[in-house]
Amino acid sequence: MPALLILLGYLAGCIPSAGLVGRRAGFDPSSAGSGNPGATNALRLGGRRAGATVLLLDVVKGAAPAALGLGVGGTELAVLVGAAAVAGHVLRLPGGPAGGKGVATAAGMAVVAVPAASAAALGAFLVAVLALRTVSLGSIAAAAALPVAAALTGGSPTTVAVLGVVAVLVVVRHRGNLARVRQGTEPQVGVRATH
Repeated sequence: MPALLILLGYLAGCIPSAGLVGRRAGFDPSSAGSGNPGATNALRLGGRRAGATVLLLDVVKGAAPAALGLGVGGTELAVLVGAAAVAGHVLRLPGGPAGGKGVATAAGMAVVAVPAASAAALGAFLVAVLALRTVSLGSIAAAAALPVAAALTGGSPTTVAVLGVVAVLVVVRHRGNLARVRQGTEPQVGVRATH
């Protein structure tokens, strides 16, 4: 049963939310910005409704599998199944569309599986965005804070380790953003581009 749930979580993560919404609305979510098929590009190309729809779907892709795991086997299974959904979202099936960065899917998983740690991760996100005015750095801060917060709130070694792997996936998927931060070209919150 755990293996089956983990497989189902991965397959749920493979659902291309942005691609489906973009196809229906008439845009390609990988044709703007960083080329990442996520809520931000859906917002840029399809407007607020498209962006909000993609965000919601990506969150549900992490939350629903985690909820199923939680009901069947508790927190550890919830984290494993939710992490599989993040892996599916980030890596996708061979030959499938490019994956996203995993932030929304990981957030959905965390809210269900480790709510106390997810609250701390949200705090880290807000602090980083307010201080650095960069959403990508806020996402990285939240991902890094999640396993630490889980450990501090009594999470099992398995839970902490799996959340650590999720954090690594999220950070790796943001390597392009980190390069732009170093170059000074990463978009900042409330700052209009001048080039």
